[in-house]
Amino acid sequence: MERLLIKETTNYAGQKVTVAGWVNVRRAHGKILFIDLRDRSGVLQCVFLPNNKEAYDSAQEIRAEWVVELTGEIVKRPEKMVNPEIKTGTVELVVEGVKILSKAQTLPFDIGTNGMEINEEIRMKYRYLDLRRERMKQNLIMRHSIITFIRNFLSKEDFIEIETPIITKSTPEGARDFVVPSRLHAGKFYALPQSPQQYKQLFMVASLEKYFQIARCFRDEDQRGDRQMEFTQLDLEVSFVEREDIMELIERMIIELVKTQTPNKKIQEIPFPRIAYKESMEKYGSDRPDLRKDKTEANLLAFCWVIDFPFFEKTEEGGWTFTHNPFSAPKSEYMQDLMDKKNIGDIVTSQYDIALNGFEIGGGSIRNHNPEALKKVFEIMGYKDAEIQEKFGHMLEAFGFGAPPHGGIAWGLDRLISILQGEPNIREVIAFPKTGDGRDLMMNAPSEIYPKQLKELHINIDVLKSKAVVKKSKKK
Repeated sequence: MERLLIKETTNYAGQKVTVAGWVNVRRAHGKILFIDLRDRSGVLQCVFLPNNKEAYDSAQEIRAEWVVELTGEIVKRPEKMVNPEIKTGTVELVVEGVKILSKAQTLPFDIGTNGMEINEEIRMKYRYLDLRRERMKQNLIMRHSIITFIRNFLSKEDFIEIETPIITKSTPEGARDFVVPSRLHAGKFYALPQSPQQYKQLFMVASLEKYFQIARCFRDEDQRGDRQMEFTQLDLEVSFVEREDIMELIERMIIELVKTQTPNKKIQEIPFPRIAYKESMEKYGSDRPDLRKDKTEANLLAFCWVIDFPFFEKTEEGGWTFTHNPFSAPKSEYMQDLMDKKNIGDIVTSQYDIALNGFEIGGGSIRNHNPEALKKVFEIMGYKDAEIQEKFGHMLEAFGFGAPPHGGIAWGLDRLISILQGEPNIREVIAFPKTGDGRDLMMNAPSEIYPKQLKELHINIDVLKSKAVVKKSKKK
């Protein structure tokens, strides 16, 4: 008999069915035994009666978290026995047949709670068990639902979803790259993408006009609180647009997303307020202000746009670096200053960030599609001609073949989902996260590799020297 999902059992009263899943709990009421059976879709009360000796005897052995298959008749519960706490509370399964599919050892922690009382490193070590708890399951289901909404929304807006490479070239984009040694090209390295920034702009040169991707991004950052070395973005880019076009699209998409996916949430103000960077810093001391009028209201969402950012800021060495993205365009009235490389600290970029309840959840800009102007950005940052050509020559060359004006944005999906789900950090909405210092406690990564692999990759490791470096950095 084909297995039935537990959530469907309410439609099968009076019929014989087979269900399978994990045992939530086994309990006895006099001579009658009960098992609450759980699968991804819900929980079902299953009844074992003494007159069905074989099934009844099997139930005596079963323990919590065993995986079992049960066959029997779905019957309606008496009105006084209805359980309104579960979706299947109007029915129960009278068990006639039992098949034990897998036994379980005692779990290292209770999965019946929300898990917040448990040491997080233990939860991450046994993440496959932690994901059995209802809260974590619902977080991943909501993540799927939100991503599905985004895909459908943008597809209706005539966007094309295109994947970009994970193994690419190392370029300076604001954080350290994860580098990948090449076996076939000794001494050379690939890098994992911090974002698909350059690829998505090249799609615009390729005349694809409307691109999006649910993109995996990688940044080798030092330990920084609620960050992950790998994370997920909604990444998009559009040709022949101005700032207002991108902001209107994103605002409309977010409003519809909240309305359909989290209807219990309330957006404080529509359209979203717009605040200049200078005003935001002076008034709120932050470029991601929390504008909630009532910060005790858990379901209140205060979105806002922050605009008119400075393009450049001083480095510790006294030079210049970009504040957001070297590929951004300055606002049109500042283009001549960029070309002349003067009044650098006063140049304002076309960057636009979106903030939610005090967190930055996304950022984008209109891009600099003029190769001469883009080269000026790199010159201001101190790059020599040869270095500009080596690191960015492919972009400058591409823009010389007819690049349309274009712009885009990227959302941090992990952050947005964690706020909508009311979670304290992004690790709660990522299936298999890393610790703050980048360890995977479940897989025990990072780890050493075999000497043969190192040899194939043309890499020598001075173990004594590397240990000394680690000890020295820890003292700091």
